Amino acid sequence: MITKSMSANIHLSDSMQQNLPGTSIIAESLEEALGYAPMIKLNRISPLCQQHRLYMKMDSCCLTGSIKDKNAAYLIRKAELTGLLQPGGTIIESSSGNFGIALAALGAAKGYQVIIVIDAKTPPPVIRMLKAYGATLEEVPLNQADAAGSMQKARMAHALKLSQTLPNNYYPCQHLNPDNPSVHEKLTAKEIERAFPTPPDAIVIGISTSGQFSGISRYFKRKYPDVSLIAVDVSGSAVLGQPRHSYKMTGLGLSFSPPMFDPQQVDFGYNVQDQIAFSMCQQLAKTEGLLLGGSTGAIVSAALAYVGTMQDTSKHLVMINPDRGDRYLETLFCQDWLSSNGFQTWNHSELLEQVHQLKPVLAHKGLHHVPA
Repeated sequence: MITKSMSANIHLSDSMQQNLPGTSIIAESLEEALGYAPMIKLNRISPLCQQHRLYMKMDSCCLTGSIKDKNAAYLIRKAELTGLLQPGGTIIESSSGNFGIALAALGAAKGYQVIIVIDAKTPPPVIRMLKAYGATLEEVPLNQADAAGSMQKARMAHALKLSQTLPNNYYPCQHLNPDNPSVHEKLTAKEIERAFPTPPDAIVIGISTSGQFSGISRYFKRKYPDVSLIAVDVSGSAVLGQPRHSYKMTGLGLSFSPPMFDPQQVDFGYNVQDQIAFSMCQQLAKTEGLLLGGSTGAIVSAALAYVGTMQDTSKHLVMINPDRGDRYLETLFCQDWLSSNGFQTWNHSELLEQVHQLKPVLAHKGLHHVPA
């Protein structure tokens, strides 16, 4: 208990005082509250934090806990303006998590019905969140998985079929929608630009639909061509052109390369195994106090692998954190789930050794050897 006399001796840091109430925004809708994410410097996850400035852009601070709030708001608004989405209509989407949650929340706020097509890979907390927002769920059975165990094409086919049968509906189809990157070109890239007096040396971005990577890369390649764009995918995904196999990650990876993704925009591309990413998530919670999703574990791992090759220089990196870790408490933060799926996470020193061995699978700036 803090008494009056004790509280008089407690002083806030200068940075905390700058963020006291009074700097809060007043939002008239969910959309107006988007884009306010802090940058947090990593300090203890690796000794490399002492040599380099590694900042996490906390887009998990969006209202539903993920960066996909931006995509959902942008695509819904455009559909309303172009007449694709009418009052009282239904929004249909295939999603294993964050985009579905964002659509469900915005749909509730705007009075739309929302149908989300999921599969057995969808984490239980995500299912409960979707239902809490009032979304209707349609689950695609596992027997429709492809040879590598992916359900994405089956989910998308089911969502398309629904959109062709239900009246007054809008199917954003995040995986194929060419407008998906636009919000990150208009918002996320400029948020990074405004955060620092000079642009970072590199930006590290996870890839699935490629909305984030494509939008941010368009902006920075045009204005700051010296900034390296680092793409991060999960091992087993097809996006970076690597051999396919099953994986447990959600938030990264696709069974195909999305049409808006341009590999030539990738300066360095990393494929990160589930086990490395999940171990990194656990260590980020224990060393940095950040409980974040599996894709962020992969992104931080790739960032550390990248700066680990910089022997005599100091780099300034920004890593995009897409979502919170609370929706993964029953999966990657659950020892029973990890054990049942054959994962044995590494301790801190073991993890850093694994990260040190990561090599890029794509490299267009010539600083790395890419294995044949």
